[in-house]
Amino acid sequence: MLSIGAFAQIGQVTHRMLRHWDTSGLLVPAHVDEFSGYRSYDPAQLERLHRIVALRQLGFGLADVAAMLDAGVDAERMAGLLQIRRAEVAEEQRLAAARLIDVERRLHLIEKEKHMTQIEIIEKSLPAVRLAARTAAVAEQPEVAGVVGPLFDGVAAVVSAAGGSLETPIAQYEAGEDGMRITAGYAATGNIPDGVEAVELPRVPAAICGVHLGPMDRIGESWQAVHAEIIARGYTPSGPCREVYLRAESEDQADWVTELQQPVTR
Repeated sequence: MLSIGAFAQIGQVTHRMLRHWDTSGLLVPAHVDEFSGYRSYDPAQLERLHRIVALRQLGFGLADVAAMLDAGVDAERMAGLLQIRRAEVAEEQRLAAARLIDVERRLHLIEKEKHMTQIEIIEKSLPAVRLAARTAAVAEQPEVAGVVGPLFDGVAAVVSAAGGSLETPIAQYEAGEDGMRITAGYAATGNIPDGVEAVELPRVPAAICGVHLGPMDRIGESWQAVHAEIIARGYTPSGPCREVYLRAESEDQADWVTELQQPVTR
């Protein structure tokens, strides 16, 4: 029998790993002293330990490792699993390369141009959202400010009158040849009352997002920063943009917090 210390040393793993694998049932000691709780391992268990370490180094999770060891894996099945893992690693490498490019670009701005972006911009997916909303169309950009507020007010009045609650306000802006279509409403989980529309905003796999702080009359500058970042990261806008009004209560708008969301594609 080998003590847990000797077994860990031979297998080049930690005591903590062995205890975790014991708890999960992946590698149970051959013997556990009923009084001291000390674990002991049979030398023959080194083969299973080596298999676990090899599969973990390839990036397989504990559940996958357990399934492979318990059910057995032939060459064809292993080849299939490795092909899946290769695709995952390739995606991880692509994301890491994109992060490196972003880091280098920001470093260049700071070192060479002594400039930092005024808002932090990130890439993320957007969940699908169901809105109680109303829509309107405008011909020119300057008309937007005078339309969005009344749309939200109209939806709020209908939902409140129906006894519903007002959740996160969201606006979607879709540009077209004849102007812009605006959808404004509140996230909804229950029934949508008569007088407003049920609008489903689809899930978006990738979007460039930034946070605008303060009044809406300066939001154009934040959108410019978002679009500059889209170009710098090698993306193009794909689909309508969204504004999520995380805090929008004060009359002077000084403490408003708005997330800007632009779906993108390579």
